[in-house]
Amino acid sequence: MTKIEVNGAVLAYDDTGTGSPVVLLHAGIADRRMWRGVVDALATAHRVIALDLRGYGESELPPAPFAHHDDVVGLLDALDLPHAALVGCSFGGKVAVDAALAHPGRISALALFGAPVSGNEWSEETEQLWEELVGELDPEDFPATAAGEVRFWVVGPSRQPADVDPELIRFAEEMDQRALAAELALSAVDADELDPPAIERLGELSMPVAACSGVHDVPDLHRLADRIAAEAPRGIRLPDIPDAAHLAPLERPEPVTAALLNFLP
Repeated sequence: MTKIEVNGAVLAYDDTGTGSPVVLLHAGIADRRMWRGVVDALATAHRVIALDLRGYGESELPPAPFAHHDDVVGLLDALDLPHAALVGCSFGGKVAVDAALAHPGRISALALFGAPVSGNEWSEETEQLWEELVGELDPEDFPATAAGEVRFWVVGPSRQPADVDPELIRFAEEMDQRALAAELALSAVDADELDPPAIERLGELSMPVAACSGVHDVPDLHRLADRIAAEAPRGIRLPDIPDAAHLAPLERPEPVTAALLNFLP
């Protein structure tokens, strides 16, 4: 693990391999450890940088306004990288898309797994699924909230917890408890959002873009992957990752890595 100052914050990251640079951006219920099964194989062909976004994992959160997408490009500046490909899962995919729109000359490609985009709203179907599977949670009870979020996102609406490796569930809940603490701290800091939001600007994504999700992820994200691939001028819709839900790179790193090695420049 290495730490570096970016836009006034000290960010933690892992830097592995050589070749064209790839930055891995984690889900909002996780941290950079979710890429543990991907990094080494991907580093056979690329320089792989797994980042803890500001406030998450081992990265700091100074009490000053910021934007996650600007931090990503700030990291490239700090590492003297003129450009890099971004690989984002879930919230990390949202950050990746925002970075590509805010700094298009710096992002060579986008690979997105179960990625929402800024300005997109969840459907009533997803809201109902949440009510059926999780219901109301006490936001101050991190263990219970993490268990509910992992049930919804990591297990997914079309599986039962018994269908999923219990060690994956344990690790995901541990990461999510840390992420919930990060989100609570982040809520007290001004974070700049992309304006106009990405949902209105997918046609501006000029770089190669690949989008997919886990087979067992929520239907909204399958449809959003379809839309991203259709509207991005160089977009492609990758096959969804089998036997996985929202954290496909953690749950099924082998097919995710194979897809990345085939797609990334």
